[in-house]
Amino acid sequence: MAQHHINASELGLDPPSGEEKQLFKWFLACFLFGKRIQQDIARKTWEVFIKHGRDTPAKICSCSWQKLVDLLGEGGYVRYDESTASYLQDICKKLEEDYSGKITDIYKASENKKDFEARLQELKGVGPKTVEIFMREVPSSWF
Repeated sequence: MAQHHINASELGLDPPSGEEKQLFKWFLACFLFGKRIQQDIARKTWEVFIKHGRDTPAKICSCSWQKLVDLLGEGGYVRYDESTASYLQDICKKLEEDYSGKITDIYKASENKKDFEARLQELKGVGPKTVEIFMREVPSSWF
C-alpha cells in the first residue's frame, strides 16, 4: 500500500495563494517532512512550532538554539533535534539576510524553476526531498 503524503490543505494551509505566511509555514512543514523521520512526528513537530508562534524566519531566528531543540523535542522530533535546530537557525538567518525573510523573494530572484529549486537547496539542510515536497504546492502562476 502506498504511503499517504500529507499535503498543505491537511495542515490548514494554502501555499498556492502565494501569501508569504502560507508559503513559509508550508516550507517549514516540508523541511521537517523532508528528513528521515516518521511523518506523524514531523507533523506534530510542525504543529508545536505553529502553536508557539514560531511561524516566520524572524520568529525562528529570535529563538536560541536550545529553545529550538526544546520545540523539536516537544514534537517528538528527537533523533535529529540538535542538527535540525542548527539547520533552522542557518536557514532562517539566510532567508532574513538574503531574501528579506521571504520565500516570495527567492522566487523573485530566480530566473526559472530550476534556479528557484537550486536557491532553496542552498539553504543549509534543505535537500532534494524537501524541495520536491515544497514544489508540489507552489503557486501555479510561478512556473
